[in-house]
Amino acid sequence: MARPTMTSEGPAHAPRGVGRLRQAWRAAHGPAAGVPRWARRVACTVPLVVLPSGIWRLGVLFTEDKRGGAIEDWAMNGYVVLLTLLSEVLAFTAVGLVARWGEVVPRWMPWLRGRRVPTAAAVVPAMIGATILTLVFTVFTVVATVTTVTRSKANGDPLPADFPSRAGGWETFYFYAAYVPLVLWGPMLGILTYAYWRRRGSATTGPLLPPTSGTIT
Repeated sequence: MARPTMTSEGPAHAPRGVGRLRQAWRAAHGPAAGVPRWARRVACTVPLVVLPSGIWRLGVLFTEDKRGGAIEDWAMNGYVVLLTLLSEVLAFTAVGLVARWGEVVPRWMPWLRGRRVPTAAAVVPAMIGATILTLVFTVFTVVATVTTVTRSKANGDPLPADFPSRAGGWETFYFYAAYVPLVLWGPMLGILTYAYWRRRGSATTGPLLPPTSGTIT
């Protein structure tokens, strides 16, 4: 039996959509020159660290009583979906600290295509984000621990009966298993930012030579 013809994109008979998806994946995750393997692994782990909390939030879409009826269901559902998508998009920006598109503007962007991304344009917002995330989720973890132990809110009011930490059993375990990993988001982003800064050095804005054949930007 004849074997399918292979190309650089895979089997010749592969669906066109699959080929485009594979190309988009490579363009998004293709590492820049000089990126160590450990940094690539850390960057790809960041979206996975954020994902469990997003899945937990999406469970709110299937609850009957959202926020005690204080917010319309459609508004609450939209907020949950938007927050989940936004969180994953922000988490994915960590990949830009190790990918080629984090150093060179992709060619699908008009006017800026092919130019180097100024080091400060990536390092400054990334470091600010890493600091904020570290503070926010460290405080969140401390507050969540205190409320669980004392069974009361930060202002002293008792926790509602449907609060996740009061549910007990697997529901409480699932809540903490989904949100505790967020404590790692800030430090991981900070490590990647430092590695990016060290690697880039004093890069300046300017056009690049056209990429060599087979390079995806």
